[in-house]
Amino acid sequence: MALIVHKYGGTSMGSTERIRNVAKRVSKWVRAGHQLVVVPSAMSGETNRLLGLAKELMPEALSTEARRELDMIASTGEQVSVGLLALALQAEGTPAVSYTGWQVPVRTDSAYTKARIAAIDDARIRGDLAAGRVVIVTGFQGIDELGHVTTLGRGGSDTSAVAVAAAMKADECLIYTDVDGVYTTDPRIVPEARRLATISFEEMLEMASLGSKVLQIRSVEFAGKYRVPLRVLSSFTPWDIPLDEEARSGTLITFEEDEKMEQAVVSGIAFSRDEAKITLVGVPDRPGVAFQILGPVAEANIDVDVIIQNVSHDGRTDFSFTVPRGDYARVAEVLKTQVLPGMEGTQMTGDPKICKVSIVGIGMKSHAGVAARMFRSLSEERINIQMISTSEIKTSVVIDEKYMELAVRTLHRAFELESAPAA
Repeated sequence: MALIVHKYGGTSMGSTERIRNVAKRVSKWVRAGHQLVVVPSAMSGETNRLLGLAKELMPEALSTEARRELDMIASTGEQVSVGLLALALQAEGTPAVSYTGWQVPVRTDSAYTKARIAAIDDARIRGDLAAGRVVIVTGFQGIDELGHVTTLGRGGSDTSAVAVAAAMKADECLIYTDVDGVYTTDPRIVPEARRLATISFEEMLEMASLGSKVLQIRSVEFAGKYRVPLRVLSSFTPWDIPLDEEARSGTLITFEEDEKMEQAVVSGIAFSRDEAKITLVGVPDRPGVAFQILGPVAEANIDVDVIIQNVSHDGRTDFSFTVPRGDYARVAEVLKTQVLPGMEGTQMTGDPKICKVSIVGIGMKSHAGVAARMFRSLSEERINIQMISTSEIKTSVVIDEKYMELAVRTLHRAFELESAPAA
């Protein structure tokens, strides 16, 4: 008997009929002798609907107090999902009980709308499993030390599921979604995109961080830190397919860099539309200026990605960095109120209509000229590169948003990703 964690996305939970199918699938695993913990998302579109109501009342919820209320609102979507799934399982004859994050409890910090998990008390879950019940836990949410409800950010149910699997030392965590695995890129942009049977943890971490929507980056970080066996597969396959076939489907995220695994220099093309660029022009070129700029941004719990500081001229330089587009207004406010007053003569400009396109692959470690091939391919399509960021296994470029799909198709073709690697 194995302990398995299932996570189901919003599309998988999008209607009562789909919830019935999830219940049938979970019951199949239980009948095979496994213990199941299930972490579902809110029903498709529900979180957007709830936050849309909040936005009508307060278009820019920037204060800590306002973001606390956003968490109170958004967390209710998952509470509905777990209750409905528990009823569906009981209707199948499978004993089940549902819990919110604060009932488990899932302990987090107090960074509302972007909380991080500190600890999970698994005693209650283990007690129910021992009694023969399926335990259903709300994804995306937890509780801080003051007893306030928190949420983990969009896509946080993935993180919840992997964190529960890590805390309970589960045998495997299966992420059921509306796609049947991890692809070389988004098939909606490149129809020739190919599903990967396996992908290394390193590559998946980069793909998630660079805009791939299959898994949230923090869930991959959890999986890597605690070595949680992780598989991405589709919830839209027939629920009654043989269990051994289902358990081998999708894409396995592996911690072993098998030399035969996906023998390719580049494994995938990732992209993100949700990017914005901030540039400070005429920054004093002195020690500590980067911290003077980015320190207040970090204190506001805003992630910074690509950073470029230009060559100094007459004691001044330009400093550019990218942030999530949803944080653009908050970053601008932080800079105007906390940074620019101490930098006389410095001006701020911004561009909220950029995107990031990246090539990813562990094969890049040992192959020269990969970045040059990328730059040549983009130049032939007359796509201007605004910023560049690299690591051992990825190269990212920031470009105008209107060229994103062209860039993805161009790079997918340039690295021949539509063809399976040689055996």
